[in-house]
Amino acid sequence: MQKITPFLWFDGKAEEAMNSYVSIFKNSRVGHVSRYGDAGPGPKGSVMSATFQLDGQEFFALNGGPKYSFTPAISFFVNCATQEEVDELWEKLSEGGFKHRCGWLQDKYGLSWQIIPSLLGEMLQDKNPVIAQNVMKAMLQMGKIDIKTLKQAYDQGEKS
Repeated sequence: MQKITPFLWFDGKAEEAMNSYVSIFKNSRVGHVSRYGDAGPGPKGSVMSATFQLDGQEFFALNGGPKYSFTPAISFFVNCATQEEVDELWEKLSEGGFKHRCGWLQDKYGLSWQIIPSLLGEMLQDKNPVIAQNVMKAMLQMGKIDIKTLKQAYDQGEKS
């Protein structure tokens, strides 16, 4: 068991969200599901809480009601190895939600995600400040991050 586990508060959508996330990420599975009984406070048989793993990362979900909701102040940063992975996760997670700038999106449950190619971090940390600045400028123009465009900005910085 991992020491720190993200705890997600949903308003009646914990089971739906969990099943959606598990279907999107590889190496994922549903863990333990607890359901409300006669005593409530939720409808009998509905999910009270659940555990699940996304690519080996443990999560805990609770149907806690409408009192709290997600904000972009907390997001999940997803390192992607390829453009295909960026494209797939970007489309699947943003379905029914909102696509934002710089690799950020909000899914239909209100949870924010950053879908970022690992290469972006390497480029932004380049020792040549001109290269890093070119890559940053290119990234700031994007919604979904495009590796080919980042590489073009990187190469342009090398020529400066």
